[in-house]
Amino acid sequence: MSRAPEDVSKLTESTYKNVMEQFNPGLRNLVNLGKSYEKSVTAMTLAGKVYFDAVSKIGENAIVSPVSRELGVVLMEIAEAHRKVYIELEENFKRFHREIITELEKKTEMDVKYMNATFKRYQSEHKLKQDSLERSQTDLKKLRRKSQGKHSSKYEIKENEYLETVSSRQMDMQKFIADGCKEALLEEKRRFCFLADKHCMFSYQISNFHEKAKEMLAMKLPTWQEKCSDITKVPDTVATMIEELSVTPEQSPLVERCNRNNVESMVPPPAPPLKAQISPLANMFNPEPRSPLTSSSDHNSDQGSLGEVSLSRSTSQSSGLNVGRRPRVRTIFPHTSGNNDTLLSFDDGDIITLLIQEEKDGWLYGELEKTSKRGWFPSSYCRPYTEPVKANSNQSTPVRSLSVASLPEQEEEEPVLIPPPDYSDDPPSSPVVPSMPSPQNTVSLVNGTAKAPFLGGGNPFATVKLRPTVTNDRSAPHI
Repeated sequence: MSRAPEDVSKLTESTYKNVMEQFNPGLRNLVNLGKSYEKSVTAMTLAGKVYFDAVSKIGENAIVSPVSRELGVVLMEIAEAHRKVYIELEENFKRFHREIITELEKKTEMDVKYMNATFKRYQSEHKLKQDSLERSQTDLKKLRRKSQGKHSSKYEIKENEYLETVSSRQMDMQKFIADGCKEALLEEKRRFCFLADKHCMFSYQISNFHEKAKEMLAMKLPTWQEKCSDITKVPDTVATMIEELSVTPEQSPLVERCNRNNVESMVPPPAPPLKAQISPLANMFNPEPRSPLTSSSDHNSDQGSLGEVSLSRSTSQSSGLNVGRRPRVRTIFPHTSGNNDTLLSFDDGDIITLLIQEEKDGWLYGELEKTSKRGWFPSSYCRPYTEPVKANSNQSTPVRSLSVASLPEQEEEEPVLIPPPDYSDDPPSSPVVPSMPSPQNTVSLVNGTAKAPFLGGGNPFATVKLRPTVTNDRSAPHI
């Protein structure tokens, strides 16, 4: 599409003005933003280095542990890899500052002067050529006015000369306008091309940086992931140490004898088929009524026999050391077993340790302390035996007497159930339904709260939901 010389000249002037009024101020703003970009990246790299230095220090602490040594090495290698990445990033932004920001800052100051001078030169030359053309056209018009009504042959030669001058100056003017427009457009394109080429180079550097960073991180990433894939794996040295600690030590002959006696006591010989005879003189020594033992065969048997409560709860202990001992009785009449090997013979005043506290048709099963023999004997031939309390002269403060009745009913302390730790990121497969805790899942403390004695808080790495606890507020009214 052809344009008039005036339109082309206007396009040239607008191109120069666009460069001076928009492009150059835009470069100044770009330089300022680039400097802010450098500061933010510098702050980020500094914060990243500090962060991974802390990760490396934690790794150094883990190296001391016998089970986490490999994970400590992994943490230190991760920190070192990221430190190299940040160093490479710093090098790229040093080049960014040197090749882009510094160059743009210099060229912006130079270009402002250059474009102002170029645009003024164009305007002055355009004005000179325009004035020269206008003068030639004015002279031609004057010559034509003079040639009217006179000899036309006399002015014809001069008119031809003026026409040639005007035509030559018009062609020169058009060429100047075309060349000036082309030069202005090329100047504009040259500046945008410089800006785009610099950022293409920076993009190429960033691409190389990411490729190098990916190579540094992906090279050891599978090895790192493998080290922390199985949290239950322990080194061979630690496993050997734990196995040595888990081996049960050899028991002493005394312990073996106690264990053998306990096993034997759990399987006593069968009780005699006939009901035990009640001594006619039994009530003479204990006129007060005695509560009977709980019999597995007959609840109405022998009201004068020993009761489980009277044997287990009337034995007062001077300290808590004898809490686990079996109840004992003292015989008040002699007893002869005869030809029955399952019966126990004893004299008056002997001490018998009860191995089975439940009465079987008036018979009790125990062990005679002086001969260590075991057998069945009539419950009416004995009375509960309380060991006399010996005064301790070395103990300055009085010891509070503990009775069997004041101890909890449970003979064994129930184990504490703690939820297993879960360090994985996978969500639980099924929701955990909270339920009321049973006595088997808690440990009752002095203040009534239910809490594991060695835990000071929750496990922040466990995803298992804990069951709600029930407090035993002693100030609440008993219903």
